[in-house]
Amino acid sequence: MKLVANVLQQEEHGTVYSIHPDDTVYNAIRIMAEFDIGSLVVLEDARVVGMITERHYARNVILRGRSSPTTPIREVMEGRVVYVGPRRTVEECMAVMTEKKIRHLPVMEDGLSGSSPSGIWSGRSSRSRNSSSTS
Repeated sequence: MKLVANVLQQEEHGTVYSIHPDDTVYNAIRIMAEFDIGSLVVLEDARVVGMITERHYARNVILRGRSSPTTPIREVMEGRVVYVGPRRTVEECMAVMTEKKIRHLPVMEDGLSGSSPSGIWSGRSSRSRNSSSTS
């Protein structure tokens, strides 16, 4: 079984993009579009305080008639961050994502009180892995 840290390293999914909770949703969407990603880690004082995804934008901004240039991220982000350690297997990560109904999973060595994530595990990561698999 492959460890998520090894897969992230091999497939260059280890880059973690972040944003401050007081920044605007517009800037978050702009960054996601620029880097072709679906989520950002929300950092405050070098600590993970949330996640914002395209889904949060659609459900908490667009469908509620809010304005992305004036809405702060902290008003629409997910504050309960589900994460895994780098020594979890790919299968364990997929099980967590399925159980919690999430698509982006930060990989963190020391949990939320430690350092920033070393990568983000996503459905894209698993598709890349599965498409190159010959089993």
